[in-house]
Amino acid sequence: MRIVSLVPSLTEAVAVSVPGALVGATDWCSHPADLDVTRIGGTKNPDVGRIAALAPDLVIANEEENREPDLSALRAAGIEVLITEVRDVPQAFRELARVLTACGARTRPRWLDEAEEEWAGLKEPETRLSAVVPIWRRPWMVLGRDTFAGDVLARLGVDHLHTHHEDRYPRIALDDLRAAAPDVVVLPDEPYRFTAEDGPEAFPGLPCALVSGRHLTWYGPSLAEAPGALAAALRAALG
Repeated sequence: MRIVSLVPSLTEAVAVSVPGALVGATDWCSHPADLDVTRIGGTKNPDVGRIAALAPDLVIANEEENREPDLSALRAAGIEVLITEVRDVPQAFRELARVLTACGARTRPRWLDEAEEEWAGLKEPETRLSAVVPIWRRPWMVLGRDTFAGDVLARLGVDHLHTHHEDRYPRIALDDLRAAAPDVVVLPDEPYRFTAEDGPEAFPGLPCALVSGRHLTWYGPSLAEAPGALAAALRAALG
Protein backbone atom coordinates (compact mmCIF):
# COMPACT_ATOMS: atom_id res chain seq x y z
CA MET A 1 0.00 0.00 0.00
CA ARG A 2 1.04 3.57 -0.75
CA ILE A 3 -0.66 6.00 1.65
CA VAL A 4 -0.80 9.79 1.79
CA SER A 5 -2.10 11.30 5.02
CA LEU A 6 -3.67 14.74 5.29
CA VAL A 7 -4.19 14.46 9.07
CA PRO A 8 -1.28 14.71 11.54
CA SER A 9 -2.74 12.33 14.12
CA LEU A 10 -3.55 9.74 11.45
CA THR A 11 -0.06 10.15 10.02
CA GLU A 12 1.39 9.13 13.37
CA ALA A 13 -1.03 6.23 13.74
CA VAL A 14 -0.22 4.80 10.32
CA ALA A 15 3.53 5.41 10.59
CA VAL A 16 3.88 3.39 13.79
CA SER A 17 1.37 0.69 12.83
CA VAL A 18 2.09 0.05 9.15
CA PRO A 19 5.79 0.90 8.68
CA GLY A 20 6.69 1.88 5.13
CA ALA A 21 3.13 2.47 3.96
CA LEU A 22 3.24 6.26 4.13
CA VAL A 23 4.68 8.01 1.09
CA GLY A 24 3.32 11.51 1.73
CA ALA A 25 2.12 13.69 4.61
CA THR A 26 1.37 17.32 5.36
CA ASP A 27 3.85 19.92 6.53
CA TRP A 28 2.11 19.79 9.93
CA CYS A 29 2.67 16.07 10.42
CA SER A 30 5.30 16.28 13.16
CA HIS A 31 5.13 12.74 14.59
CA PRO A 32 6.97 10.45 14.49
CA ALA A 33 9.88 12.89 14.73
CA ASP A 34 11.92 10.90 12.21
CA LEU A 35 9.16 10.65 9.60
CA ASP A 36 10.81 10.76 6.17
CA VAL A 37 8.16 11.13 3.47
CA THR A 38 7.27 13.63 0.76
CA ARG A 39 5.60 16.74 2.17
CA ILE A 40 2.52 17.78 0.22
CA GLY A 41 1.55 21.13 1.77
CA GLY A 42 -0.84 21.97 4.58
CA THR A 43 -4.02 20.33 5.78
CA LYS A 44 -6.06 23.17 4.26
CA ASN A 45 -4.01 23.62 1.08
CA PRO A 46 -2.51 20.30 -0.03
CA ASP A 47 -0.77 20.16 -3.40
CA VAL A 48 -3.09 17.87 -5.35
CA GLY A 49 -0.61 17.53 -8.21
CA ARG A 50 2.19 16.47 -5.88
CA ILE A 51 -0.11 13.94 -4.22
CA ALA A 52 -1.15 12.49 -7.57
CA ALA A 53 2.52 12.19 -8.59
CA LEU A 54 3.08 9.92 -5.59
CA ALA A 55 0.54 7.47 -7.08
CA PRO A 56 -1.07 6.63 -3.72
CA ASP A 57 -3.44 3.72 -3.29
CA LEU A 58 -5.28 5.75 -0.66
CA VAL A 59 -5.42 9.25 0.81
CA ILE A 60 -6.68 9.50 4.38
CA ALA A 61 -8.43 12.68 5.44
CA ASN A 62 -10.79 14.14 8.02
CA GLU A 63 -14.06 15.99 7.45
CA GLU A 64 -13.04 18.77 9.83
CA GLU A 65 -9.34 19.22 9.12
CA ASN A 66 -9.49 19.01 5.33
CA ARG A 67 -11.52 20.94 2.74
CA GLU A 68 -14.04 19.24 0.49
CA PRO A 69 -12.79 21.00 -2.70
CA ASP A 70 -9.35 19.46 -2.19
CA LEU A 71 -10.81 16.02 -1.53
CA SER A 72 -13.05 16.31 -4.60
CA ALA A 73 -10.04 17.25 -6.71
CA LEU A 74 -8.23 14.15 -5.50
CA ARG A 75 -11.19 11.96 -6.40
CA ALA A 76 -11.40 13.63 -9.80
CA ALA A 77 -7.76 12.62 -10.31
CA GLY A 78 -8.78 9.00 -9.75
CA ILE A 79 -7.45 8.74 -6.21
CA GLU A 80 -9.36 6.92 -3.49
CA VAL A 81 -10.01 9.06 -0.43
CA LEU A 82 -11.02 7.78 3.01
CA ILE A 83 -12.64 10.48 5.14
CA THR A 84 -12.85 10.14 8.90
CA GLU A 85 -15.22 11.83 11.33
CA VAL A 86 -14.18 12.07 14.98
CA ARG A 87 -16.38 13.91 17.47
CA ASP A 88 -15.72 11.89 20.65
CA VAL A 89 -13.31 9.38 22.15
CA PRO A 90 -15.22 6.16 21.29
CA GLN A 91 -15.59 7.32 17.69
CA ALA A 92 -11.85 7.99 17.57
CA PHE A 93 -11.12 4.37 18.39
CA ARG A 94 -13.59 3.11 15.78
CA GLU A 95 -12.18 5.37 13.09
CA LEU A 96 -8.59 4.50 13.94
CA ALA A 97 -9.36 0.81 13.55
CA ARG A 98 -11.06 1.49 10.21
CA VAL A 99 -8.17 3.59 8.91
CA LEU A 100 -5.48 1.12 9.93
CA THR A 101 -7.34 -1.78 8.32
CA ALA A 102 -7.75 0.25 5.12
CA CYS A 103 -4.02 1.04 5.19
CA GLY A 104 -3.06 -2.63 5.31
CA ALA A 105 -2.54 -3.34 9.00
CA ARG A 106 -2.77 -7.11 9.43
CA THR A 107 -3.37 -7.02 13.16
CA ARG A 108 -4.74 -4.49 15.61
CA PRO A 109 -1.77 -2.58 17.07
CA ARG A 110 -1.04 -2.93 20.76
CA TRP A 111 -0.99 0.85 21.29
CA LEU A 112 -4.62 1.04 20.21
CA ASP A 113 -5.65 -1.56 22.79
CA GLU A 114 -3.63 0.21 25.46
CA ALA A 115 -5.18 3.57 24.66
CA GLU A 116 -8.70 2.17 24.70
CA GLU A 117 -8.01 0.43 28.02
CA GLU A 118 -6.65 3.68 29.47
CA TRP A 119 -9.79 5.61 28.63
CA ALA A 120 -12.16 2.81 29.62
CA GLY A 121 -10.46 2.60 33.02
CA LEU A 122 -10.94 6.25 33.94
CA LYS A 123 -12.76 6.73 37.24
CA GLU A 124 -15.73 9.06 37.48
CA PRO A 125 -14.33 12.46 38.58
CA GLU A 126 -15.21 13.35 42.17
CA THR A 127 -15.67 16.99 41.24
CA ARG A 128 -16.26 18.76 37.97
CA LEU A 129 -14.69 21.97 36.74
CA SER A 130 -16.01 24.63 34.40
CA ALA A 131 -13.68 25.88 31.68
CA VAL A 132 -13.29 28.01 28.64
CA VAL A 133 -11.00 26.56 25.98
CA PRO A 134 -9.58 29.10 23.52
CA ILE A 135 -8.13 27.68 20.33
CA TRP A 136 -7.27 31.01 18.69
CA ARG A 137 -6.82 34.68 19.45
CA ARG A 138 -7.16 37.75 17.22
CA PRO A 139 -10.06 36.95 17.11
CA TRP A 140 -10.70 34.84 20.18
CA MET A 141 -12.25 31.48 19.28
CA VAL A 142 -13.15 28.68 21.67
CA LEU A 143 -14.37 25.11 21.69
CA GLY A 144 -18.11 24.95 21.08
CA ARG A 145 -20.50 22.08 20.54
CA ASP A 146 -19.75 18.56 19.40
CA THR A 147 -15.93 18.46 19.44
CA PHE A 148 -13.47 15.67 20.13
CA ALA A 149 -11.43 17.91 22.45
CA GLY A 150 -14.56 18.82 24.37
CA ASP A 151 -15.37 15.15 24.92
CA VAL A 152 -11.78 14.47 26.03
CA LEU A 153 -12.05 17.17 28.68
CA ALA A 154 -15.52 16.09 29.80
CA ARG A 155 -14.23 12.58 30.49
CA LEU A 156 -11.60 14.15 32.74
CA GLY A 157 -14.18 16.15 34.69
CA VAL A 158 -13.85 19.44 32.81
CA ASP A 159 -17.03 20.90 31.28
CA HIS A 160 -16.35 23.78 28.94
CA LEU A 161 -18.91 26.56 29.05
CA HIS A 162 -19.67 26.72 25.32
CA THR A 163 -20.50 23.06 24.83
CA HIS A 164 -24.05 23.93 23.75
CA HIS A 165 -23.17 26.85 21.51
CA GLU A 166 -24.69 26.61 18.04
CA ASP A 167 -21.23 26.83 16.48
CA ARG A 168 -18.50 24.25 16.90
CA TYR A 169 -15.79 26.91 17.20
CA PRO A 170 -17.52 30.18 18.08
CA ARG A 171 -15.92 33.59 18.24
CA ILE A 172 -16.42 34.99 21.72
CA ALA A 173 -15.34 38.43 22.90
CA LEU A 174 -12.52 38.34 25.44
CA ASP A 175 -14.58 40.38 27.93
CA ASP A 176 -17.29 37.71 27.76
CA LEU A 177 -14.78 34.90 28.29
CA ARG A 178 -13.47 36.65 31.38
CA ALA A 179 -16.96 37.46 32.67
CA ALA A 180 -17.93 33.79 32.49
CA ALA A 181 -15.51 33.25 35.42
CA PRO A 182 -14.63 29.61 34.68
CA ASP A 183 -12.79 27.45 37.19
CA VAL A 184 -9.95 27.14 34.69
CA VAL A 185 -8.89 28.40 31.27
CA VAL A 186 -7.45 25.61 29.13
CA LEU A 187 -4.86 26.87 26.65
CA PRO A 188 -3.55 24.29 24.13
CA ASP A 189 -0.44 24.84 22.02
CA GLU A 190 -2.32 24.22 18.76
CA PRO A 191 -3.84 25.34 16.50
CA TYR A 192 -2.82 28.63 18.14
CA ARG A 193 0.41 28.21 20.05
CA PHE A 194 -0.49 29.50 23.50
CA THR A 195 2.48 29.74 25.84
CA ALA A 196 3.19 30.98 29.34
CA GLU A 197 3.96 34.38 27.82
CA ASP A 198 1.14 34.43 25.27
CA GLY A 199 -2.34 33.68 26.62
CA PRO A 200 -2.52 33.64 30.42
CA GLU A 201 -2.03 37.42 30.63
CA ALA A 202 -5.43 37.82 28.97
CA PHE A 203 -7.14 36.13 31.92
CA PRO A 204 -5.91 37.89 35.07
CA GLY A 205 -7.02 36.16 38.26
CA LEU A 206 -8.06 32.96 36.51
CA PRO A 207 -6.07 29.69 36.64
CA CYS A 208 -4.69 28.82 33.21
CA ALA A 209 -3.71 25.28 32.23
CA LEU A 210 -1.20 25.13 29.38
CA VAL A 211 -1.80 21.79 27.67
CA SER A 212 -0.35 19.86 24.75
CA GLY A 213 -2.55 20.17 21.68
CA ARG A 214 -1.38 16.70 20.66
CA HIS A 215 -2.87 15.27 23.84
CA LEU A 216 -6.05 17.34 23.62
CA THR A 217 -6.91 17.14 19.93
CA TRP A 218 -4.99 14.25 18.33
CA TYR A 219 -6.44 10.77 17.98
CA GLY A 220 -3.61 8.30 17.59
CA PRO A 221 -0.86 6.80 19.76
CA SER A 222 -0.95 9.91 21.99
CA LEU A 223 -4.36 8.81 23.27
CA ALA A 224 -2.70 6.36 25.65
CA GLU A 225 -0.83 9.10 27.53
CA ALA A 226 -3.37 11.89 27.07
CA PRO A 227 -5.42 11.32 30.27
CA GLY A 228 -2.35 11.46 32.50
CA ALA A 229 -0.72 14.37 30.69
CA LEU A 230 -3.86 16.50 30.65
CA ALA A 231 -4.71 15.72 34.28
CA ALA A 232 -1.19 16.75 35.31
CA ALA A 233 -1.47 20.07 33.45
CA LEU A 234 -4.81 20.78 35.12
CA ARG A 235 -3.40 19.96 38.58
CA ALA A 236 -0.45 22.26 37.98
CA ALA A 237 -2.76 25.14 37.06
CA LEU A 238 -5.11 24.67 39.98
CA GLY A 239 -2.42 24.17 42.59
